[in-house]
Amino acid sequence: MREAYQSDLRHIVDDLLDMAELVSTALADATRALLEGDLALAERVITADPHIDDRHLELDAKAVELLARQAPVATDLRLLVASLRMSSSLERMGDLAAHIALIARRTHPDAAVPEQFREKIARMSEVGLESLKGASEVIANRDLAQAAEVEKGDDELDELMLEVSREISSAAPGTFTAGQVIDMTLLIRFYERMGDHAVSLVRRVGFLVTGDAMDTLSEGVDVPEF
Repeated sequence: MREAYQSDLRHIVDDLLDMAELVSTALADATRALLEGDLALAERVITADPHIDDRHLELDAKAVELLARQAPVATDLRLLVASLRMSSSLERMGDLAAHIALIARRTHPDAAVPEQFREKIARMSEVGLESLKGASEVIANRDLAQAAEVEKGDDELDELMLEVSREISSAAPGTFTAGQVIDMTLLIRFYERMGDHAVSLVRRVGFLVTGDAMDTLSEGVDVPEF
């Protein structure tokens, strides 16, 4: 019985990692659709989002069932509580990828991203993917030193968002259409929120490892042995 319970806990972690992989694919595909004007790829991201939502609901149902049936304590309890929050963050990240794809679809066949911002948008996507990969490694290995790297990625996304915002606001009248201003403002916010959610993921692992809520994580965090 105990062995089955531990297997169920491992499956919770596996489900989180599977969700993270789905979100990574969605983000990479949404950015490609955005920058390359690939309408079919944008549609694929949009239609795949409900599957991420379903995985979120399934994972939460498993966690709640284990909470009710096993009455876990200590680390097991923290794992299940943290997983409920982490699955919510991953579901929201999937939504953000779908929002990016929706902009790609709505602006097609016109370019959604003005030429001068393409490099920064590509970089924001790259950092978002790196942060999500780092968060997955933290979830899998409970490595809080890696968590600090995810926070650095979030800082870079914040700065990129500000840089693009400043360029838009300081541009000469008529440089961008109203639609371009709106779309770019939304896009940089979507990518920036990806970083925020990645940080939320690793901080939940910090709670799992230490038992304490964490406002920040650094390479100096003392991680207990498991």
